[in-house]
Amino acid sequence: MAGQNLISLDDALNHLLGRATPVTRAEAVNLTDCLGRILAENHYVPADVPPADNSAVDGYAVYHGDVRDGEALTVSDRVPAGTAPAPLQPGTAVRIFTGSEIPEGADAVVMQERVERTGDSIMINATVSSGQNIRRRGQDLTKGALALARGTRIRPQEMGLLASTGINRVPVLAKLKVAILTTGDELVDPGQPLAPGQIYNTNRYTLLGLLAEAGCDVTLCESLEDTRDATRQTLTRAAAEADLIITSGGVSVGEEDHVRAVLEESGKLSLWRLAIKPGKPLAFGEVAGTPVIGLPGNPASVLVTFMVVAMPYIRKRQGRSDIVLTGERLPAAFEITETSVRREFVRARKENAGSEVQVAAFPNQSSGVMSSACWASGLAIVPENTRVARGDLVTFYSFNELLS
Repeated sequence: MAGQNLISLDDALNHLLGRATPVTRAEAVNLTDCLGRILAENHYVPADVPPADNSAVDGYAVYHGDVRDGEALTVSDRVPAGTAPAPLQPGTAVRIFTGSEIPEGADAVVMQERVERTGDSIMINATVSSGQNIRRRGQDLTKGALALARGTRIRPQEMGLLASTGINRVPVLAKLKVAILTTGDELVDPGQPLAPGQIYNTNRYTLLGLLAEAGCDVTLCESLEDTRDATRQTLTRAAAEADLIITSGGVSVGEEDHVRAVLEESGKLSLWRLAIKPGKPLAFGEVAGTPVIGLPGNPASVLVTFMVVAMPYIRKRQGRSDIVLTGERLPAAFEITETSVRREFVRARKENAGSEVQVAAFPNQSSGVMSSACWASGLAIVPENTRVARGDLVTFYSFNELLS
């Protein structure tokens, strides 16, 4: 078990990622259903894309040697897209359209704006060279080449690329199965009246949304009773159904913080208390062989620690290749006057300041203020033992990048 000293975020991530075994289960899904999924195997190009030379413009296909100043060419044929062209008759031109296959014998396309047509004759007012306005066979993808690597997260552009190679069933890794367990007898589901001492269960719905954005399947979503036995039983049941258990609350040092205690009793609490703000009382361990990430209980802390700690772990478990994020360096429109041994993740957003883009911070960074995250568009990073003056460069990660 980890000691009582705070663990740096870098050490914590190394610890988690070193224990993040990617899922190996795979399935084939329809091309229309593969958005956001992770490619389960390398995809090699089955045939050249495009499959034949085709026109890049609307115009006329010619052999460049037939084009002479002041001499007209007869239009001998018309090739709409989707039809197989006959060979070009020597000394003539063929009306052609964007995407149409180039006739045998033609080696250039003159765009229609550079042509004067009278009846069946055209006069070309341009210099014509071999290969002009032609998309060559295999220009995009060559048969046998690696098009997409295993571990690629499929976006709309990858869907289009797969479609261009004729694929309609896509091999993807199975979704990570996650159980959500929220702690606290004071929690009440939205829609019910609050009795004295009760609050609505914010974290359940935050986590449901985060895991949906992350492309996970939630197999169990329950509240834990604030007893040691109930916590142990529910964690054990969740372990039998899920690849990962995520809890919120119950990982601090109070008498009612049973999640950490159960992990500690099982001998599988391997990490606890991080040098980050918000989110210090984060825990990592396992129950019956299933990993458990114990997030803090405060709503903003849940959001931040999920994005910063849980999401990189989930990415690796999903078999993804894009684990490392880049962020961007921008001047701060806020200041931090006191240093801390904890790395701070400031709920912030980009704002225009004249010709410059700056990062502004929400005025109240309390871990219980969820409205700060709705105002913000990302997180600004204040490193350990660092003060920030206005205009200093800080690293900013958008929520979209953190959850992509």
